[in-house]
Amino acid sequence: MKTFFLKGILLNDGWMRNAFITIDKAGKILSIAEKFEGKAEELNCYAVPGFQNAHSHAFQYAMAGLAERHSVNETPDDFWSWREAMYKLALRISPDDLQAIAQQLYAEMLRHGYTDVAEFHYVHHDKEGNPYMNLSEMGERLVAAASAVGIGITLVPIFYQKGGFGKEPSDGQKRFISRGIDEYYKLLEASEKSCGYYEHANVAIGIHSMRGVEPKDIVEVAEKGRKDLPFHIHISEQLKEIEDAVKYLGKRPVEWMLDNVELSDRFHFVHATHLTDKETELLGQSGVNVVLCPSTEGNLGDGIFPLKKYQESGGEWSIGTDSHVGINPLEELRLLDYGQRLTSHKRNTFYSKEQGDSGLFAIDRALRSGRKAMGNFNHHYFKIGAYFDAALFSAEPHLIATTSFDNLASTLVYSADSRMQFGTIAKGTLIVSNGNHKKKKAIGKKFSEVILELGNRH
Repeated sequence: MKTFFLKGILLNDGWMRNAFITIDKAGKILSIAEKFEGKAEELNCYAVPGFQNAHSHAFQYAMAGLAERHSVNETPDDFWSWREAMYKLALRISPDDLQAIAQQLYAEMLRHGYTDVAEFHYVHHDKEGNPYMNLSEMGERLVAAASAVGIGITLVPIFYQKGGFGKEPSDGQKRFISRGIDEYYKLLEASEKSCGYYEHANVAIGIHSMRGVEPKDIVEVAEKGRKDLPFHIHISEQLKEIEDAVKYLGKRPVEWMLDNVELSDRFHFVHATHLTDKETELLGQSGVNVVLCPSTEGNLGDGIFPLKKYQESGGEWSIGTDSHVGINPLEELRLLDYGQRLTSHKRNTFYSKEQGDSGLFAIDRALRSGRKAMGNFNHHYFKIGAYFDAALFSAEPHLIATTSFDNLASTLVYSADSRMQFGTIAKGTLIVSNGNHKKKKAIGKKFSEVILELGNRH
């Protein structure tokens, strides 16, 4: 049993000052109190619930920042050209490489306050495109990486079948492919077995995209597959994708899903950037959660999601880091809000009838839908009996030290930087303190060795 003392902790009904949080040996919360008789580990920090990263492609961290030398000839430089560079990396990495890259990435996520990640994983096979003896070899390496650094992981093995609407896969996609539903279900089963080796790992169902899987198979998996798991899919990210969908299906991707699948809050639509007003309204009413990745969406030039209208229709959303050009949840929240402000010319885009504080609203919405992306429907920020997961902000910086509790959440969300992020408690363990992960040196050494061997950052 252990007790932490914090200067303040954010609960569902507001801040508790001078809080003592006692946890058991497993890292689960036993009590949260303003008084405690006994020895406590004092942290001069404010705690908010650990952030949820609802969309990650771990291997892409190895190419973060490498797609910014743009062509000056007539070749288009957009998502589709970036995708070719991503394929080249995906064809090269070994299981050992993936584990080292993911360990470094996940340690960085923890450093920035993420305590759980949904890993949208589609590099399944060997470099020749053949299945490993263990169908979930690559997924198991991601689970091992999460276990090594102490982050919770939801492994989302992705059903990736086609090279586009009605097209066979390209050579660059050969490591991703499951030819049919039965193959995918075997992969899902193997992935769930891999998650059994780590207490803080579970699985979700994933469809790469409308263009990546035959429409009839999407319906089959959604309607007849396991209903006890979250369901993730990329959708309506690119204008070309929508144009191709209309040609092939006669409908836009979100329109088609609304008409053909019984949607609910177990569904997580990633990006959903380009929607009509009708799609936005119906999607918001359907219970579907949208996963927004503003740093990646901005980097790729995807576009800006119609968040304000979606929220007005009851829509829920979470955040993810996708390609990991940015890893800080505060950056994702700011970019998301500022994109809405720039297009609406209003400042109250993070606002509801129940919550008029933009900082509190951002934390609450990202947490609720983010947890659902992991299959966790607990809406309590810190619940007795749940694991203690917290992002810690130092109380020492002058900007924070002089701020009242009424203004603290928005000060953290809109004005804090990584220097103010003291550390992270994940599953009851103070895994990051003073900005450093406990295994920083060993993880960094292995990552550097792998990147130098790949040679892709030179």
